[in-house]
Amino acid sequence: MSKRVNTRLNLKFMILLLLCSLLTGCWDRMEIEERAVVLGISIDTADKDAEIREDEISHLRGKYPAPKQEMIQLSVQIALPGRIPLGPGEGGASGEGAQETVWVLDVVGHTVDDAMMNLQQQISGKLFFGHLRVIVVSEEFARKGMENLNDYLHRNAEVRRMAWLMVSKGKAKELMEAAPKLERVPALYLSSTLDDAVKHGKFPIDYIGTFWNNSSKKGQEGFLPYIQIMKGENVEISGMAFFIGAKLVGVTKPFEIAGYLVIKGISPAGYRGIIHIGEDSQVVTIHATNRESEIKVDIKNGLPHFTITAVTEVNVEEKNTETLPLDNSHILEEIARENERSVKELMLGLIQKTQKKESDIFGFGELVRARKPSYWNSHVKTADQWSEIYKNTTFDFRVTSKVRRVGMKAE
Repeated sequence: MSKRVNTRLNLKFMILLLLCSLLTGCWDRMEIEERAVVLGISIDTADKDAEIREDEISHLRGKYPAPKQEMIQLSVQIALPGRIPLGPGEGGASGEGAQETVWVLDVVGHTVDDAMMNLQQQISGKLFFGHLRVIVVSEEFARKGMENLNDYLHRNAEVRRMAWLMVSKGKAKELMEAAPKLERVPALYLSSTLDDAVKHGKFPIDYIGTFWNNSSKKGQEGFLPYIQIMKGENVEISGMAFFIGAKLVGVTKPFEIAGYLVIKGISPAGYRGIIHIGEDSQVVTIHATNRESEIKVDIKNGLPHFTITAVTEVNVEEKNTETLPLDNSHILEEIARENERSVKELMLGLIQKTQKKESDIFGFGELVRARKPSYWNSHVKTADQWSEIYKNTTFDFRVTSKVRRVGMKAE
């Protein structure tokens, strides 16, 4: 009997103990009104007089000195409580209200964290990065190296790895102050621009987490979207900014993005190209719809040799003359052959551009590590050594193009 009583008492004690855990509540809660929700960040190199304008918040001149490094200008886009549209009925199509939904502030600092401390000194709410969607850095800043920015974002647990990091042509701050007509929140417009580009086959998936992952590999370098603001305050994806480590070393043309997508076999395809048939006056515009690729690696003359086999499917979108019969199989074959030649030149040109800068954004080195481990362990070993070898690697291209549709015409 005593054992049964003890068992019941132990059971009741365990239940009470579990119930106590429910009484703790949200002990570390913070009301949303107490947060300053950051939607976007931009970073530029600061003007020469920035140090004079900076208040002594994180340091004291002469006693508690600041870091001796070039200063940065940091701008943030903070959401105004109750002003962000929550549905399609609240958004509106005009960009005139963009300044009413967000608050753009800029500060200077010696490091990213230093600038954030200067910013926190100016606002009452605690900076919150859980809804951070875009980080824009100027080309000038990226060419000097983003080690400090990457370190700060890496250590901040609130920053999502699916935010977009991008490089701007010109001042990055302009993108924080833009008021695009299609979206009342500029940071969300920037984010949706990149998301839609991925969906429509205009750009590969390259969130900030993907960039960090590629940059940390021994046989691959990272790249980021290269953007610029246009006259109507809309944003153009102007190419791919490719890196060595955390330093920007080169930028592609917009159409060269298609070459990267073909090499990697990323679908859906979304780029259009111009094909010349016979005489230069006969022109056809084609639209790529699907891509597939396979990459093989061999060792020739002591260096990796890659064979890229690619298949592209295209539709005929437009022709500039009535005398070009698209119902003729020979014409369609000529369109396919000309597209194959153009795609080969596109891929070769892009690879040579990255070889010149020793930046393997395709991951060819990782392919060597996986499929030729003995060669890697004996001849490569390090990321720096692969950069040296990559500029001398050779390639073969085998491209097949298929014309799927030529459209309809009412007679």
